[in-house]
Amino acid sequence: MRQKVFAICDMEEAYAFRLMEYILEKVRLPYTFHLFTKVEELEKFAAQGEIEILLIAENALKMLQEEYIRRQAAQIFVLQESDEAVEAREGLGCINKFQSPEKIVEALSETVTGMSDWNRETVQEEMQVKLIGVYSPIKRCLQTSFALTMGQILAKKYRTLYFNFECYSGFGQMLRREFPMDMMDLMYYFRCDQDRLYLRLPSMIQNINGLDYIPPMQSDLGWREVTGGQWLELCRKIAGIGQYEYIILDLDDGMEGLFDLLRKCYKIYTITKEDSFATAKINQYEQILKFHELEEIADKTVKCRFPVFKELPANLELMTHGELAGYVKAIIKEDLYGE
Repeated sequence: MRQKVFAICDMEEAYAFRLMEYILEKVRLPYTFHLFTKVEELEKFAAQGEIEILLIAENALKMLQEEYIRRQAAQIFVLQESDEAVEAREGLGCINKFQSPEKIVEALSETVTGMSDWNRETVQEEMQVKLIGVYSPIKRCLQTSFALTMGQILAKKYRTLYFNFECYSGFGQMLRREFPMDMMDLMYYFRCDQDRLYLRLPSMIQNINGLDYIPPMQSDLGWREVTGGQWLELCRKIAGIGQYEYIILDLDDGMEGLFDLLRKCYKIYTITKEDSFATAKINQYEQILKFHELEEIADKTVKCRFPVFKELPANLELMTHGELAGYVKAIIKEDLYGE
């Protein structure tokens, strides 16, 4: 079966290469990609066979024989450069060139026909991703600091994604950012529009010091209706799309299916403290695991007890520096160094 062709043509080389680089890195599609920075090269290529999708700069299109290229390209999208939109004609779409690559891909996803082909042909959904659970019944025990530090350290060597399941994580304020979409939006698309999740995901993923993450939920509305099984299916789907090797789950008491997620983790980190209340909570947690015959969770659990640190990084992008990072590297050395 002949591989379908996705062609990009733009005479601005730097722009064209950045766009192509983004698509190749962030979006896996069942197409052979070809980049052209000269219209003559595109014309020669088009003469050899049909192009399924052509993304072409407005100025480049004006230099082509449009009727000919329309016969050779099944779907054409113009990267609009001027204030006045290209005249709308059948089979010709317009996308603002001067926006982020994420927005360009999202615009394509809204209009390209046959979207179901875009994620089912090449995505390896069952790749062997390692789920790492971070959970403690003790509060204010550095659980999130530990999870973020571990994630940023692993991300230097492996493709790693971080999920925070807290209702009130404070991420936006800590990072001084506003997130247009969060984990509940991701779950919505997973439930209702899986064929397009593949193209929406890149615009949802944020990055902090090399670690990919989906912004935590801004509200708990609908959160408790999501089962552990659904979160697991979503993780598998995203692992295939993003080719992640590790997904870190920073878990919370209030969520449904907490134990379902912990059972599927290949390793669990539980932070403990020395005081009597902390000890009592850990003991009760372990008794519940035993009562429900979930000893497998206890068997996979690594207990971590930290000293009182003099100072922790105030900037979430600096979690790989300082005393805590030194402890984390020692704790995860098996995953980090393969020991």
